[in-house]
Amino acid sequence: MFTTASETPIILTVVLVALGILGWGFIRARKFGKLGILAWLQSVVLISPWLLFFGLFATGIYLNLAGVLLLIVASTAIYVFLGNRLRAAGQDAILRAKATEKLAGNSTTPEPNAADDSSVKAVEILNKPEVMPIPDEDLTAIRGIFGIDTFFATESIPYQDGVIFKGNLRGEPEAVYNRLNTTLQERMGASEAAPEKPRYRLFLVENVDGRPVVIVLPSRNDPRPSTVGQKIFALVLFLATIATSLETAGILQGFDFFTIPGRFPEALPIALGILAVLAAHEIGHRVLAQRYQVRLSPPFFLPTLQIGAFGAITRIESLLPNRTALFDIAIAGPVAGGVVSLLMLFAGLILSHPGSMYQVPSQFFQGSILVGALSKVVLGSAVNQALVDVHPLTIIGWLGLVITALNLMPAGQLDGGRVVQAIYGRKTAGRTTFATVIVLAIASLANPLALYWAVVILFLQRDLERPSLNELTEPNDARAALGLLALFLMIATLLPLTPALAGRLGIGG
Repeated sequence: MFTTASETPIILTVVLVALGILGWGFIRARKFGKLGILAWLQSVVLISPWLLFFGLFATGIYLNLAGVLLLIVASTAIYVFLGNRLRAAGQDAILRAKATEKLAGNSTTPEPNAADDSSVKAVEILNKPEVMPIPDEDLTAIRGIFGIDTFFATESIPYQDGVIFKGNLRGEPEAVYNRLNTTLQERMGASEAAPEKPRYRLFLVENVDGRPVVIVLPSRNDPRPSTVGQKIFALVLFLATIATSLETAGILQGFDFFTIPGRFPEALPIALGILAVLAAHEIGHRVLAQRYQVRLSPPFFLPTLQIGAFGAITRIESLLPNRTALFDIAIAGPVAGGVVSLLMLFAGLILSHPGSMYQVPSQFFQGSILVGALSKVVLGSAVNQALVDVHPLTIIGWLGLVITALNLMPAGQLDGGRVVQAIYGRKTAGRTTFATVIVLAIASLANPLALYWAVVILFLQRDLERPSLNELTEPNDARAALGLLALFLMIATLLPLTPALAGRLGIGG
């Protein structure tokens, strides 16, 4: 099989993007030595089966279900093997660090003391007169939490209602943060206005110059819970989403539900399926949020006549402890909604047969590489007909995957944007947000739906999530691999097949 001239740029772009992501990951991992390379290889192994599957699919070769399972099993075995090597290498590194620490402890180097020049200099800088928004007695107590074995503070700068402390991090970020925060809360106690809250919040973040800094702010700056008016508005949007889901179900069956509400029983199954996907998505977010004791706002659904709903906007109304919590809460919704959608799609395809309840044009399977590939694997030559008989779960699963994929776009406070921010940090998340808006603006020339999402991101979701309390500790490699896999499946869901390629693969009449 050979690709046509019109398809070559698309395939080449996908290949270059995939190679670029892998190359970028290698560059980031190389500075961590053997541990970094092994972690990078784990990510490559996890994604390779899907890259191979869709790469072969793009060239006109598709694997059956047994072949896909074989690839997944093989990649899992290699992933576990690399994980064992990674743990062994990590243990070696810990042993070497302990040996070095022991040797250093036996040396004749004198311990730092109050007469040390750098310590005296630091004290002088910290004690220089400044107008601080925090009371002097509180500021003195806060300065006392720092030490040469945690964070060696060298300068304090007024910031909003609190203070930024510049200095040198003297340990692993998570351990340092826990020690500093525990000491701060022991010294400062709870707020008089809100006894359940501490008086001050401590943030360990990265400064604009890339160096760690500590920020201490009064807890009165914590995020505010949703107002009664906002909750009422969320309820109105939910009711509107029920209506648009019924209308979408009616349109898929060839009638206008708003004009003929008496056909409610016919529209109900598909509408309930759409709402089930939305509910699974929101439950996923809230289960993980409860685990981290993070408060979420009510979901503000985005009703639409095209697919029932575009998902929901959910604000995080508590301070996040770290980037791992941000990742887990953000990814839990798409994972839950995506799993439910995939199960519905698989069940629908397996239950589909000549004479099934619904008939869809074969172009239905050309709208997504992922859906088209799975449909070809399960239904075989049936997808080559002009009209294909399918079970209702097939339609619901496809709609659910689209809803999930739209929310995984790497922009702002969408789930995908939060995932990117958690894994790669705020700078990268800002760049991907800008890139996503540009791509959507270009895509809107062919699809008005892309323009809608560009507007939603620009006016509602463009801002990044607020920094976590501990912004320096990154999620582990397993989470990073899961995030990359989710973003890859998002692309595979939203990227359509070209008519020529779909024809050669036997999808469409």
